[in-house]
Parts: sequence; structure tokens; C-alpha cells
Amino acid sequence: MSISGIQGHPLEVTVVGCTKLKDTEWISRQDPYVCLEYGSTKFRTRTCTDGDRNPTFQEKFVFTLIEGLRELHVAVWNSNTINLDAFIGSGRIQLQKVLSQGYDDSSWPLQTKTGRHAGEVRLIMHYANANRPTAYQATSASPYITPSAPPVSMYSTPPPATYPYTPPVSGAPYGPPTTAAPYASPASAYLSASQYSYPPPPPNPAAFPPPSGYPPPPYHPPTSVYPPPPYPPPPGGIPYGPPGHYPPPPYHPRPY
Repeated sequence: MSISGIQGHPLEVTVVGCTKLKDTEWISRQDPYVCLEYGSTKFRTRTCTDGDRNPTFQEKFVFTLIEGLRELHVAVWNSNTINLDAFIGSGRIQLQKVLSQGYDDSSWPLQTKTGRHAGEVRLIMHYANANRPTAYQATSASPYITPSAPPVSMYSTPPPATYPYTPPVSGAPYGPPTTAAPYASPASAYLSASQYSYPPPPPNPAAFPPPSGYPPPPYHPPTSVYPPPPYPPPPGGIPYGPPGHYPPPPYHPRPY
């Protein structure tokens, strides 16, 4: 996104603090401070005594923006009372986000002169004249126009009756209803109590004639001879019996 028209506008930069700084002291705790540089403008924070590796500053500075310059330089030093101040690390802060969105709260890495990691510095930047994106506005739709034609009914008109109703001729009285045959009382189908007698009279045998052939005639066996004659003896008059003499003669073994 191209950013233009920043010349002369103010940019607020707040140095919050540093974290995990490189330790340049051998015995005591180091006393860091931060230097900011933008174009020819330079600022320095106070010295955080005994801040060591995680100093806190919470100091705000205002820079005047220069057209075409989108970078801020930052450096962290350790203050010494006897010797020269010791360099801890430096870094470059990019301004594209704060110039486009108006706000940037980020931590930026620091490096030593040899390119090794030396900790981080946290900055909060404000730019009041940022090109903020306009709020989304939905295109209003054209108002609804009621159609000129009348709405069509969902139900069609029923067709005219093919056979119109013909009313009856006025003045013709309705004939009386046909008189139904009288209904016989069910009580007439039953005998009265005086017509019953107990015990009932014996039935008349003549009223119930026996069927033909009753009772059946007595049974007569056939005229054949009974019992049958004995079985005729075998021819020759020889009775039945075992062959030969019975009982057989005694057995006498022959001498050897």
C-alpha cells in the first residue's frame, strides 16, 4: 500500500523497555539506556540504573516525519561512570504499519556489531493522520416497487353451474306420508301363563308314527349245518400219526 503526504506530520514513539539484553558487565549489574534516531533528529532515554537485562523506561518522544523516510534507528547502550559506555545492540524499526494503520505495538530484535542476537526492545508508535480504511458501506438497494398489475388469485374462479337449481312449484303441498303397516306386538307370539301346564302331558304315540320296519324282525341264522362235520380221515382208514412204530423199539448196540 503506497503511503504519501506524511511530510511534517508528527509521529509519537514510546519506549516501553527491553528484554533479554546482552550482559556487558562482568561483576555488577549494567545500566542500559536507549537512543532513537530518525533523519537528523535524535533522542535518548534516561538511564535505567541496575536495569541489567530487562530495563523499563516508559518514555515518549515525538518525531517530525520526512517524506520518503520509512525507517527509525534504535540503539541500546550500557552506561559506565569510569570507562566509555558499552554498546549492547541496535536495530531498525519499520514504519509501514504505523503509517498505514495509525498504531503499532511491537517488539523489535537487536543485534551486536557481529550480527549476533542481543535482545529485544518494545516500542509503541502512534500516527494520527494514517489513511484508515473507510468503513464498509453496503450499496443501498433500490426500493421495492409494487407491480401495477393486480396480484393473481391463487384460486381460480369456479365455472358456472351446468344445471341450475330449479325450485319446486309454489303452492303444491307435500302429500301425507304413506301409512306403514301396523307392527305386531311381540307379546302375541308368546303363550300366556294360563296356557302353560306342568308337568306337560305325555306325547300322543299316534302323532309320532314309528318309521317303517321298526322294530326290526328277529334274526334267523342260515340253515347250514352247524357245527361242521369232522374232517374226513385220510384214505385207507389210517389215522394220523408218526410213520413207523411208535414208540420205537429199544436200541441194542451191536457187539464189535
